[in-house]
Amino acid sequence: MRLDPPMESAPPTVLLICGSPSDLDLLLECEEALGELEIASTARVLSAHRTPDETAETIKNAEKEGIRVVIAFAGMSAALAGVSAAHTLLPVIGVPCASGPLQGFDAALSTMQMPPGTPVAAVAVNGARNAALLAARILALGDPGLRERLARRASADRGRYAPAAIDAELARRRASRKKP
Repeated sequence: MRLDPPMESAPPTVLLICGSPSDLDLLLECEEALGELEIASTARVLSAHRTPDETAETIKNAEKEGIRVVIAFAGMSAALAGVSAAHTLLPVIGVPCASGPLQGFDAALSTMQMPPGTPVAAVAVNGARNAALLAARILALGDPGLRERLARRASADRGRYAPAAIDAELARRRASRKKP
């Protein structure tokens, strides 16, 4: 199932894949974070177990379609990132999804425990935004404009921790805790 956002202006450089429709909210969070950095992406629902041939074919063709990074979202056995990495030399980022009785712990271990020769970068459970930022950093190695956008974002993030910002937040929270 293809889930391309409407009216992309640039060809996608990031392929977002999730193993189940239940992972789509995380995928969309990642897509939004990429969009904030002006990185075009394309999205698919592909399963390492339910659609293995389509998954392998999509990954094998990704590079010639202009994809430079793959981000795979999967819960429980979380085989999607590893299967993807087995079929490409592109960087693959695995996002373990909180699901099932272990709420993503099993998925995190599955994503991190790749055999030698099949590397997968893993982010935190439900770490959609960090996956987007890691993909952006990879792409920024050859894109000075993207590197500048990342630098501006990092500066803004750091600004939230400036003493004046923290003092204002403390005052706001203290005021909201006072009883009338």
